[in-house]
Amino acid sequence: AYDLPIAIGIIAAGEQMQTTLLESFILMGELSLDGEIRPIKGALPIAIQARQDKMRGIILPKENANEAAIVQGIDVYGVRTLKDVVDFLNGELDLQQEHHDTREEFHFNSDKFSIDFSDVKGQENIKRALEIAAAGGHNAILIGPPGAGKTMLAKRLPTIFPPLTLHEALETTKIHSVAGRLGKHKGLITMRPFRSPHHTISDVALVGGGVNPQPGEISLAHNGVLFLDELPEFKRSVLEVLRQPLEDRIVSISRARFSIEYPASFMLIASMNPCPCGNYNHPDKECVCAPGTVQRYLNKISGPLLDRIDLHVEVTPVAFDELSQTRVSESSEIIRKRVVAAREIQKQRFAEYQGIYANAQMSTRMLREVCVIGAASQKLLKT
Repeated sequence: AYDLPIAIGIIAAGEQMQTTLLESFILMGELSLDGEIRPIKGALPIAIQARQDKMRGIILPKENANEAAIVQGIDVYGVRTLKDVVDFLNGELDLQQEHHDTREEFHFNSDKFSIDFSDVKGQENIKRALEIAAAGGHNAILIGPPGAGKTMLAKRLPTIFPPLTLHEALETTKIHSVAGRLGKHKGLITMRPFRSPHHTISDVALVGGGVNPQPGEISLAHNGVLFLDELPEFKRSVLEVLRQPLEDRIVSISRARFSIEYPASFMLIASMNPCPCGNYNHPDKECVCAPGTVQRYLNKISGPLLDRIDLHVEVTPVAFDELSQTRVSESSEIIRKRVVAAREIQKQRFAEYQGIYANAQMSTRMLREVCVIGAASQKLLKT
């Protein structure tokens, strides 16, 4: 990322170009051997810093210009070659400023989904459980045999979430920018992330880190959903690193040379079979697993991790008669309206608590203050 400013610095030191504009711009970009400027990671946070430092603007690779132009109040110029930069700073080339209507893009693309909850036949109880999870920000695990629709349901969860706020969209885009996941000519992320890593993922890839620190999957799922399919197939060491982020909603990575924090406020949705063969408690199929085998399979997930998953939902197969029905079930839009209404109630409830917007974020003290259990409810819990 520093190739371009180093090259310009050398050219300026050799008095081969004018230096009048250098103090007004931040320059970032990688250089190839033929002078082409290649894209970088983290263009958005660099542009935000440029505005905070009251710089006139930023000059960076053309592929990153749309991303940097999300930031209002600075001039953004995308360039393709080192010669373009020198000519521009010398006043010999007019570059076109990049413009990005962030609010228009945000409102236009915030709720466009290609999938819908109405695609799923039956499973009304599971849909209701996921609606409750989305409304309260609760982590959930779906336990059921193969083919019961666990993955299909989980993938549709973002369609019933409240839309990202502009602040959340910027925050999410910054993380993906730093990780180099935005892609060329991409701008603001307008939909909640849905990350579904493979069960062979390493702990570094999940939480982040490395020689050159990068956000991991749990930070890429910030403000969205982290879906862990076939949870017991993940290495236990990988699952255990989830405990701190689930509790604190940040990832703290400490190494000999650095210490860094990444945001990690995500909703965990996991799925698993009830046993290795998948047929334990199946209404039509017989389980062939020995009791000890089933227990060893379940023991792959530690108690402390399960304690951080609020909803444990049993998923049963859908009967053929229900699958063949033509009745259309509730759409994501209808369910989302109820979720948004529930979030608004919580927003009012937690108005005096900074940074708290969902039931799942309440501390023990807040539970005592906000969720007082009446005598009738206590009697019900005791029975």
